[in-house]
Amino acid sequence: RLPGSFWWEEERYTDGSKWRFLEHKGPVFAPPYEPLPGKVKFYYGGKPMKLSAPAEEVATFFAKMLDHEYTTKDIFRKNFFKDWRKEMTSEEKSVITDLNKCDFSEMSEYFKAQSEARKQMSKEEKQKIKEENERLLQEYGFCIMDNHKERIGNFRIEPPGLFRGRGDHPKMGMLKRRIRPEDIIINCSKDSKHPKPPPGTKWKEVRHDNKVTWLASWTENIQGSIKYIMLNPSSRIKGEKDWQKYETARRLKKCVDRIRAQYREDWKSKEMRIRQRAVALYFIDKLALRAGNEKEEGETADTVGCCSLRVEHIKLYPKLDDQEYVVEFDFLGKDSIRYYNKIPVEKRVFKNLQLFLENKQPEDDLFDRLNTSILNKHLQELMDGLTAKVFRTYNASITLQQQLKELTCSDDSIPAKILSYNRANRAVAILCNHQRAPPKTFEKSMQNLQNKIDEKQNQLSAARKQLKAAKADHKASHDDKSKKAVEMKRKAVQRIEEQLMKLQVQATDREENKQIALGTSKLNYLDPRISVAWCKKFGIPIEKIYNKTQREKFAWAIDMADKDYEF
Repeated sequence: RLPGSFWWEEERYTDGSKWRFLEHKGPVFAPPYEPLPGKVKFYYGGKPMKLSAPAEEVATFFAKMLDHEYTTKDIFRKNFFKDWRKEMTSEEKSVITDLNKCDFSEMSEYFKAQSEARKQMSKEEKQKIKEENERLLQEYGFCIMDNHKERIGNFRIEPPGLFRGRGDHPKMGMLKRRIRPEDIIINCSKDSKHPKPPPGTKWKEVRHDNKVTWLASWTENIQGSIKYIMLNPSSRIKGEKDWQKYETARRLKKCVDRIRAQYREDWKSKEMRIRQRAVALYFIDKLALRAGNEKEEGETADTVGCCSLRVEHIKLYPKLDDQEYVVEFDFLGKDSIRYYNKIPVEKRVFKNLQLFLENKQPEDDLFDRLNTSILNKHLQELMDGLTAKVFRTYNASITLQQQLKELTCSDDSIPAKILSYNRANRAVAILCNHQRAPPKTFEKSMQNLQNKIDEKQNQLSAARKQLKAAKADHKASHDDKSKKAVEMKRKAVQRIEEQLMKLQVQATDREENKQIALGTSKLNYLDPRISVAWCKKFGIPIEKIYNKTQREKFAWAIDMADKDYEF
């Protein structure tokens, strides 16, 4: 292709993201349930009990998680037991009435043994599995879209199991039901070879909608959300959409000063609705809050965004910890992740918030004259294509760029520069409230790392003694042989010092990021050209920042960005 062009420009989609031809094989379904061997028992009240196949399958989901913290949580156990009983026969229901009397330990030990056996597989057995996975990939993992062979992202249907959710999700423990062909809507060309459902089954529907880029869809039973089989992130259409997303955020950069000046002026408006809209927009801009969509009827998770904040979610402090006009936020955001923050705001914002709170109860809306529809309409008037998410993308990307400039020292080693990159990324993750629970193995892996550090320090101490002895020997003899020995020992000390520093940087990095999810912002909110430019400027191999899959996703950015790229 021409230098500086995108691969999608080889055959430009003249009508936006519409395709003209789409052919694929459909999804790969989860394998059917295999009953447990007869020797593996389930016990109720201390007595063995044979379960029907549907009840046994759901019981195995709990057994596989028996050592996990989830199975100790009341809401998880309550939801699991309620859904499990729906799969039982009437006889099983009459007997199994108390989850505390259920003993899944033999099941759990069986699955642990199965897991261990998989680890101990012979090379030939592993190769056989690898070949079968490759066969499935070649048959189902690609589609033909407008004369191009494109990789499909997720062609395997997720198997049934227990819903975990993020944060303290109120639906954790509920049964994720098995997806069947009758649940699936297939999307392909009329003139293509339509995917065939498994023998004896049929699709829910076959449609030919060239205005969407998904290949199959279904509705999951936990939250009623629609799931899709999509193209791989490295596909042409995905790449173009990614590029457009960051270009929209760059357009915001050019007019953000005007928008900020306008919402600051609107804080003084005579109309309460305009004041509320302006304060909400200030929070979306300053704190990267989500707009907050209205929840569906019957949704139990009490999650909110900026527009749906209630009086109980904020507290105002005229002065707190030597700062004036402090607002304390405390609410559950997306995926039931707690958002907690204390932030000083401008005096007029603070005064407006006091006004919004007047004569309201804790459960009343903070912004009672605002909703997401009103806000989004206003954002479109400010800039074509502007949404609350564009603000998140803009603020995330500009924060990364600024942090990288402040934190990176050209004289640092590569591990130290990567630590600076992760610290810059962490600042973005904190801004966007991307949290995670510390990994279960965190303490053990940190201890292993500390053991390596201790061992390396002992090696360094021994190497320094050897260097000192070699210098003394050279001082006494002044011959070439002792001189070479000194040089060799000095290089050994330098090598071990570098290895030690690398381990110490790694330990610092792990500790600082144990509760922060760096991947979400890196893959969805940060213009990858910033990272690519930073790598090129400071001589960092791109694979140190992006793994193989991520490099495929951001191939357009790697092609495009030079070391002087500015967001």
